[in-house]
Amino acid sequence: MTPKEKGYKTVNGIQMYYEIYGSGKPLVLIHGGGSSILFDFKEVIARLEDRFRLIGIDLQNHGMTEHRDIPETFEQDAHDVAALLKEINIHKASFWGFSNGGNTVMQIAHLYPDLVEKLIVASAFFKRSGMIEGFFEGMQEATLEIMPEPLKINFLNLNPDFSKLENLFDKDSKRMQTFEDWSEDILKGIQSPTLLITGDKDVMKPEHTVEMWRLIPDSQLMILPATHGSYMMADFEGNTDQNLISFTTSEVEKFLHH
Repeated sequence: MTPKEKGYKTVNGIQMYYEIYGSGKPLVLIHGGGSSILFDFKEVIARLEDRFRLIGIDLQNHGMTEHRDIPETFEQDAHDVAALLKEINIHKASFWGFSNGGNTVMQIAHLYPDLVEKLIVASAFFKRSGMIEGFFEGMQEATLEIMPEPLKINFLNLNPDFSKLENLFDKDSKRMQTFEDWSEDILKGIQSPTLLITGDKDVMKPEHTVEMWRLIPDSQLMILPATHGSYMMADFEGNTDQNLISFTTSEVEKFLHH
């Protein structure tokens, strides 16, 4: 699993890092909070790189991409992704966003509808009440100790600088603490065919994902027997359910080729 291309582009004042695998129709992969391209999408890339041109992007403060002295917002991430794709001459693509990345790709569909062919929104939310009980309360007094160890190790492997890890955690936590519910119009206005994926033991309630599915026109819904993301990557204990991940990726492939 070697990228065909990788590197940096200057985007909205920062160096943004990206990797491209495989060839075919472009599918842009957007990681979740505290994460990076391969942490979230390694298993997906291994299964789909001979079927699509997979473009992984590290968002501001994450992975190999630089930080800037502004708060993180999903809108800013959407602007950054759109600008980076322009730099590498991608004018229309499908998008797969996981967790916070799912929020980012919904904002891309909202702000840059012409850029989006199809949308895969995995384990995302749009209202505070959609998260499991205690989620936002836990976020209020969050310290770096609560960040899952595999995510810390992943970040420090990419950036052996502890202050950068603290910056990432601080910006990610503040984005969650200050999150304000989106208008339903953002979801109602999504014009691309959309596949929503979530786990039945995820950090958002299954009912919330069902609500999103009702709001987004022309959308499909897949609720899997899984924790947060364990349908597409290893869980935080390092267990990988190969059969479940293969099922998820084959359903995504069907959705994209349909």
